[in-house]
Amino acid sequence: MLRPTSHCSSPTSNRHGRVTDLHTDAYPELSRTLRFFPLGVEAPRILTHEQIDHYNQYGYLSPLRVFTEAEVQPFREYFDDLLPRAMAAGWGNYDLTNWHKYCPDIYDLVTHSRILDIIADLIGETIILRHSHFFAKLPGDGMQVSWHQDASYWPISPSRVVSAWLAIDDSDADNAALQVVPGSHKGGQVAFADSSDSEHNVLNQTVPNPSDYGAPVTLELAAGEMSLHSDWTLHGSGRNMSRRRRCGLAMRFLAPGVTAHLGWNQHSIVCRGEDPAGHWANNPRPETQAIPTRSG
Repeated sequence: MLRPTSHCSSPTSNRHGRVTDLHTDAYPELSRTLRFFPLGVEAPRILTHEQIDHYNQYGYLSPLRVFTEAEVQPFREYFDDLLPRAMAAGWGNYDLTNWHKYCPDIYDLVTHSRILDIIADLIGETIILRHSHFFAKLPGDGMQVSWHQDASYWPISPSRVVSAWLAIDDSDADNAALQVVPGSHKGGQVAFADSSDSEHNVLNQTVPNPSDYGAPVTLELAAGEMSLHSDWTLHGSGRNMSRRRRCGLAMRFLAPGVTAHLGWNQHSIVCRGEDPAGHWANNPRPETQAIPTRSG
């Protein structure tokens, strides 16, 4: 998922006083449209027009109840079993990316009708999952997700992607819930720096001085609730200093007409409808659960 950056603009000083180059495009060799596109259908079935307007105006929507506490419990128990087995096989707690290709339970969750019905109100009846990623912040693991924009990482265009974040555990300020800067999506790409080792960033880009773009909002979620944000919305999360795990499943959904480069169309699922261009892979539901082999 991560990629070194190369297109530099002006330098800035990071929190340690060192001068760091800023970048304005992680893929300057590609022709990408680096701006926000408003979403929404004329006749939504789950979301209200007011909720869709809020998403387009502020770049996020939260909370949305998808599963009850009783319904989400089997998902939590499943992850409670999966994570230690994955870590025993050499994977880290932030490494479970695109495991819908290997685990039928994850496939069934990312294609669940309750999730897709909500997404359809934003992007229409043809829904493509580009990738999935479990973010499991373990108590005291010292890692944070520095302020960033999702679309900055992705060699795709145009940027019409909805990032959905489903809470497997309760997510609040104490265990480092997701934070967003409302309205920050409207300006498209903002300048970012390569993350320093001292940040302990799960990813590798950092937008300095996020308060320049507005005051952050904490998206507290109960297990079974979901938040949505634009791929251009500035967001991040701090270190989990609590004694509770904070696990969420991030899912990136898009509609046909979005093009991927550099093989980033190979892990997808055509969840509903058809991709007329056949550009996006339609990975089948795995027949059995398997922990993928870690290369290297």
